[in-house]
Amino acid sequence: MCKLIILRGNSGSGKTTIARELQKKIGSNTLLISQDVIRREMLMVKDGPDTRALPMLKELLLYGRNHCETVILEGILVADWYRSLFELAKDLYGNNIYAYYFDIPFEETIKRHKTRAKCREFDEETMREWWVDKDYSDILDEMTITAEKEQETIVQEIYGSIAKQSEGQ
Repeated sequence: MCKLIILRGNSGSGKTTIARELQKKIGSNTLLISQDVIRREMLMVKDGPDTRALPMLKELLLYGRNHCETVILEGILVADWYRSLFELAKDLYGNNIYAYYFDIPFEETIKRHKTRAKCREFDEETMREWWVDKDYSDILDEMTITAEKEQETIVQEIYGSIAKQSEGQ
């Protein structure tokens, strides 16, 4: 059965880095769906309640369900705006969803942002405009990831969770 890993949180919280590391660790036939790639690079659309990226994200979830062993969906994915995406995810993947919310303080996301290659694409003021505090989903059963956890620990814990579930099948 296909597994879905969802990594959500504010800009600069570490979602993309963790998603890439997980994809490498899980290996072949793992689809990585990055909200930023779809929205900003492929479609060049703004985010919001009716973003034009939503239909494509839904199609990719369906594709992943039908053709991949593991799908990783990562992005800011504001809970209210992406509610229908999360509902579709529940319908498609059932109990095979591993959802994580990166609850990282704003100051830490700024510090992390300054180390990224795209740090010149947007500034602290823009990140503050995008900021949504404690944006937990009422649809997804999300585990919380905090700033105290190291990257490798996060990757190992998520990988361990999906491996453990796979053994139980």
